[in-house]
Amino acid sequence: MKVLVIGGGGKEHAIVWKLSQSRHVNRIYCCPGNAGIAEIAECIDVSPHDLDALIDFVKYEWIDLTIVGAEEPLSRGIVDSFEKEGCRILGPNRAATRVGTSRVFAKDLMRLYRIPTAEYRVFTSYLHAEDYVRLKGTPIVIKADRPTEGNGTFVSLTVEEAIDALRLIMKDRVFGDAGKRVIVEECLKGEEVSFMIFTDGKTIAPLAVSKNYKQIFDGDMGPNTEGMGAYSPVPIFTKELETVIMGKIMRLVLKAFNSEGIKYRGIFSADILINKGKPYVLELNCTFGDPEIQTVLPRLRTDLMEIALAITDERLSDIQNVIEWRQESSVCVVVSSNGYPGKYQKGAVITGLEKVKKMKDAVVFHAGTAYNNNDIVTSDRRVISVSAIGAEIKDARAKAYRAVEEIYFEGMHYRKDIGDIQ
Repeated sequence: MKVLVIGGGGKEHAIVWKLSQSRHVNRIYCCPGNAGIAEIAECIDVSPHDLDALIDFVKYEWIDLTIVGAEEPLSRGIVDSFEKEGCRILGPNRAATRVGTSRVFAKDLMRLYRIPTAEYRVFTSYLHAEDYVRLKGTPIVIKADRPTEGNGTFVSLTVEEAIDALRLIMKDRVFGDAGKRVIVEECLKGEEVSFMIFTDGKTIAPLAVSKNYKQIFDGDMGPNTEGMGAYSPVPIFTKELETVIMGKIMRLVLKAFNSEGIKYRGIFSADILINKGKPYVLELNCTFGDPEIQTVLPRLRTDLMEIALAITDERLSDIQNVIEWRQESSVCVVVSSNGYPGKYQKGAVITGLEKVKKMKDAVVFHAGTAYNNNDIVTSDRRVISVSAIGAEIKDARAKAYRAVEEIYFEGMHYRKDIGDIQ
């Protein structure tokens, strides 16, 4: 079978890498791809925003399935366009992606259907938001409506920090139109986990749970990012807690979609905070998490293509109980360009990648890389993620960092404490 993957980041590389192991797949295309993806798939010269050109390509090449990893094509309605033309595609439609593209929509949906989440208020006025922050006090969380490359979330420990965050989002518009509305949210304390599911709109199948490190610096310091690393499994996560999350969050979210007339089919993820043994949703997303998926896919035993086909054919119930995961642990370390999540430089030559290829149980997933003649160079703020498998988290962690230390480019940055748990 032929597969097309849409996107060019680390999670798309992980998807392509896993599909390349499928007994059903004999050819993989990717749009736009990156230097790492180009080693195992054919990167096509078509814009991921040109839906008509993509549909023409899919029909001409007789592509059996398209998998969308990137959020922007989903929000532009790529699934709606493909399905209208009779092209099989995995991902939520445009209406469903609002849960990932608007935090306000997601929070309002959760409140309406009594899905546990932190208390919040939405503001379009800077002055009203400032007054509310002074009234509520700190710690408090400030969020831009739409998740951004720098995440757009500020955990403020003082009133001054909160007001600075409001100014950046609403007045300076550092996140553009994402700052038209802000959420001022209660700051919950506890352990955060990433929970992802496969769903065909009727059946839910959970993926392995992981823990994502959001802050840029060691010790959870500095601004939020999409994630600087992750590990799986999570020792505090129990089967009892999974049962609660499936019943009180995931099934209620699916019920909410159905009640709103939204057909959700694809991958769904949630950042969940465990507070005094109870789960609360911090964020919802309409795609795989990054770097969570680079962390858990190496643990997946079941053929990813078989799962994808079961979702698109709405027969996930046939295989939901036979999806298998390796017992070993996985640790993923993200390597970024210096300055991330702010300004960064690109074009630095990356060395050491060939050495990592020879290492057992370690793999490099490219995110912001490109070719410059024969060199692989940095092309974005998030450059690569290195994942490793080990018997325990400490073993996987040691392998991952051993691989990271073989890699070099000018200005590279990574956290040193991923998976450093007691």
